[in-house]
Amino acid sequence: MTISMLIPVCDYDIIALVYSMKSCIGRIPELAEIIIGNDGSSPEYTAKYKTLEGDGVRVIDSPVNIGRAAIRNRLALEAKGDFLLFIDADTMVPATAEAYLHKWIPVMSYARVACGGVIYHKSPPGDPDKILRWKYGRKKDELKASDRNKRPYQKFSTFNVLFDRTIFSKLRFNEDLRQYGHEDTLMSYQLKKAGIKIHHIDNGLLHEGIESNREFLNKTKLGIENLSKLYDMVTDKIGFSATVRMLQIYNILRIFRLTLILAGIYIRYRERMEIKIDSSNPQLWLFRFYKVCLFCTYREIHGRRKILPSINI
Repeated sequence: MTISMLIPVCDYDIIALVYSMKSCIGRIPELAEIIIGNDGSSPEYTAKYKTLEGDGVRVIDSPVNIGRAAIRNRLALEAKGDFLLFIDADTMVPATAEAYLHKWIPVMSYARVACGGVIYHKSPPGDPDKILRWKYGRKKDELKASDRNKRPYQKFSTFNVLFDRTIFSKLRFNEDLRQYGHEDTLMSYQLKKAGIKIHHIDNGLLHEGIESNREFLNKTKLGIENLSKLYDMVTDKIGFSATVRMLQIYNILRIFRLTLILAGIYIRYRERMEIKIDSSNPQLWLFRFYKVCLFCTYREIHGRRKILPSINI
């Protein structure tokens, strides 16, 4: 069985990452190829990616940015391997690429979908403006496989994931999700509905692309908005909620008729909360509360519109 490593990227320097992985082609027979999905990058970065081609590395170009879901689907169509290893562009192996890839080889014999996990540097970033993403990642994302396997669908992520290509070809990412956020959530829900188990292993990649506090806040807003839209689109809301912690919290709040109150808190205190969150010492409890209030706000907005199509899954 062979692996195609797939790296979607837009305007990010992946030279070191690809060279480390490229060194394993030929030395690890299971690694068939590396395909870079250039999703509408600038000419400067596009030229850099082209220098990586050859010796088992290919670049698939999209002249315009088609989105995280669409570029991943296109990479999967181009791949030749029996398994598809998706890794995000802003990653780096913590030890050696060879050690990283060797850990995936036995997994192919028993798992059809497996997540390797994410690792953050133990020391905080030197730039205090990036502390929020680091603190949140260390607390929420950097979990051992034993912990992630307790809630395998809630902890699913495409940051570092291996798919049996036959499974991926039947599901694929929903390309209607053009905006950032929760493509992973919908895929996890689809896997659960299909009865496909997700296995988690300890084979993490370092998350190097730490955004500034403000950038992370903006991405959070986009993701929360996407989640609210997804909640309206899916027909099996109970099944979908079972895979998303935010929806479980929201449904409890709705029972006690607190959602409108929290939406009001967001509207009235949004700026104050964001100032405290966008600081050199952000409190994660406040960030979590902010996200719940934001989601309640979007539910009020989307509940009044009721114009979204349904996804019958």
